[in-house]
Amino acid sequence: MKKQISHTLKVLAASTLLVTTFASTASIASDYPNRPVKFIVPWPPGDLEDVLTRVIAEEMSKETGVPATVVNKPGGGGVLGATTVAQSRPDGSVIGSFVVDLVTSQVVGGNAPYAEDAFVPVGIFLDYPFVLAVKSDAPYNTLPELAEYAKTHDVSLGHFGYQATPTAITFQAAKKLGFKFASDSAFDALDCSVLANGDAEVINTTTQQILPCLDSKDAKLLTSFTYKRLVTNPDVPTLNEETGISQTLWNGLFVKKGTPQAVIDKIASIAEQALQAPEVLKLQETTGAGVYWTNSQDAQKLVELDFENAKKLMKEVK
Repeated sequence: MKKQISHTLKVLAASTLLVTTFASTASIASDYPNRPVKFIVPWPPGDLEDVLTRVIAEEMSKETGVPATVVNKPGGGGVLGATTVAQSRPDGSVIGSFVVDLVTSQVVGGNAPYAEDAFVPVGIFLDYPFVLAVKSDAPYNTLPELAEYAKTHDVSLGHFGYQATPTAITFQAAKKLGFKFASDSAFDALDCSVLANGDAEVINTTTQQILPCLDSKDAKLLTSFTYKRLVTNPDVPTLNEETGISQTLWNGLFVKKGTPQAVIDKIASIAEQALQAPEVLKLQETTGAGVYWTNSQDAQKLVELDFENAKKLMKEVK
């Protein structure tokens, strides 16, 4: 009889704990956000991740009635901004808008003061239209033509830093095609002025940063680091087509490890809704960006896969 009573009490205690947990989770979700939210973009204003994060922040403010702002915090190849998120409270009040490098190659390369598991992905939302661009009068029109030209001429490259995934991919592509850049330099912004001033002959950047010179025909594209050809430039082959390198670049929302799942889910719901706005569709049409939503669980799998890929890619810049 005592055993039966003991068992019954244990079941009741477990049931009470379960109900309490559900009530607590629901309370956390309903109360969030209970303070202003900051989205940290670790790059200067104006590029795709910045534009889209602002759309998400605006939707959060409208949806919750609590101010949500975007803070641009460039420096250290994005590590400065990511570190701010790593040092924040795990409550969703600080959200990072991170390119793949910040949770993969920057950690692998030892350039980040945070650990591999410092963050939890809320979701991934952007396939960057990264490209190799040159001035329109460059004496080559394709990546293979650049490779042949670079074997007998000095060609300079502009990139976002040695720990940046696009940089490693570019060096890997050059290696596959049998050439080396004579020189290379890192830039915080890779826009039309870098090409116009001759600071670099080839730049590894996004279409968003060079839209003015693409529209004016002062620049042309050699290849894109995307899953599919850009809708804006369907005649430009992807890097995968040219070299067999299938790695692409993405951006996602991240919070500090330990943030309640209910908070993560609420941020995700707001972000997914925001990315359906008409201005987002227009952005895709003008830049070739791939905008979508990958949930937290699938995003984590991609982060883990790309972390292993980063270990291999970083060998290309050593």
